[in-house]
Amino acid sequence: MTKPQMKQKLITFITLIVLWQGVFLILGPQNYILPSPKNTALTFIKVFESGEIIKHIFVSLKRVVIGFTLASVTGVFLGLILGYFKKAGSYFHPIVEILRPIPPIAWIPIAILIFGLGNGSAYFIVFLGAFFPIFTNTFFGVKSLPRVYKNVALSFEVTKFIFFKKILFYFSLPYIFTGLRIGIGMAWMSVIAAELIGAQSGLGYFIQLNRLLLQTEKIIIGMILIGMLGYFLNKIISILEKRLIPWKI
Repeated sequence: MTKPQMKQKLITFITLIVLWQGVFLILGPQNYILPSPKNTALTFIKVFESGEIIKHIFVSLKRVVIGFTLASVTGVFLGLILGYFKKAGSYFHPIVEILRPIPPIAWIPIAILIFGLGNGSAYFIVFLGAFFPIFTNTFFGVKSLPRVYKNVALSFEVTKFIFFKKILFYFSLPYIFTGLRIGIGMAWMSVIAAELIGAQSGLGYFIQLNRLLLQTEKIIIGMILIGMLGYFLNKIISILEKRLIPWKI
């Protein structure tokens, strides 16, 4: 990160704190809606010192990593296969398009009925949230392969396996990573939604519990951590993309 970028982000952070303090002063020190930045910072230190928040962070991250990994493997594999084999794609792609608009949160009651409260339902919701953008972008990447690539491969008598591995997959990688970046964001939002309703641990549960206890400082802390961790998860995908496909402009 360059110095101008660091300076810009620091200015943005300070501006947000100033706006937060301004809203707090407008509402008045006795308000029960928004805590002050100072009280939130002190509570932030306390929850980390006590270890109260750390276990919730690791639980949420574990659920996202497992659900997102399963969605990535399944979504990329099916996207490549259904995109390459036109007949199979014509049968199964419409089914995916019917299920895709259903938001992951709508699946939560069914997930709880099938898997119960806890990790199983959370993995399922994360999987659904991440799968569709990954599959759709991979499928579109395969379909976007120019005809000339296929003609050249036929001219040089390239085997289907080599064509699939060296040409089709590499051409689709930028599309796949677009799906992964969208998918990790959807996975993170999905796990928080699942934990708000059907879990007894995680950052979503942490926010819900403190809502019931009227601990607004802890609610804000949970929201800040969700934003920060979501940013870092997306950053990891971006770093992997730059390393694996350096030819992308």
